[in-house]
Amino acid sequence: MNALHPLGMVSETPSENQTSSDCIEVQKDYFVERNGVKYAGMHLLIDLWGATNLADPELIDRSLREAAEVAGATLLHSHFHHFSPNGGVSGVVVLAESHISIHTWPERDFAAVDIFMCGACDPYKAIPVLKAAFKPTTINLGEQRRGLIA
Repeated sequence: MNALHPLGMVSETPSENQTSSDCIEVQKDYFVERNGVKYAGMHLLIDLWGATNLADPELIDRSLREAAEVAGATLLHSHFHHFSPNGGVSGVVVLAESHISIHTWPERDFAAVDIFMCGACDPYKAIPVLKAAFKPTTINLGEQRRGLIA
């Protein structure tokens, strides 16, 4: 784990939501139950076409953090890689409830975004944030319930 620290990928101290208190905690079940169906969480696959701002890692980081917050998720950390001054960006926002990831192709005005969230989070609330940040002309949305209990 210490090998990841120089890359900025591991925190020295846990965030407040990761620390335990002296009280007895009740084990929570973060699976979701909707319309009589129980599953781990919703995984959205979002293709943004005709998008802008796809080569700006700082804007992408801010936007995905905002998307997580709006969806009700707990941010743990984020990490983004910019392939060149004008190239694409790949990165992830790690959440207590799972993750948001992005891979961009500025030369094609395209971004692939994955949003996987469990518990009370609503990943659909993140979509307007993505629209505002990247201004796509077309959005293709796929969804998958993960961890479906038959």
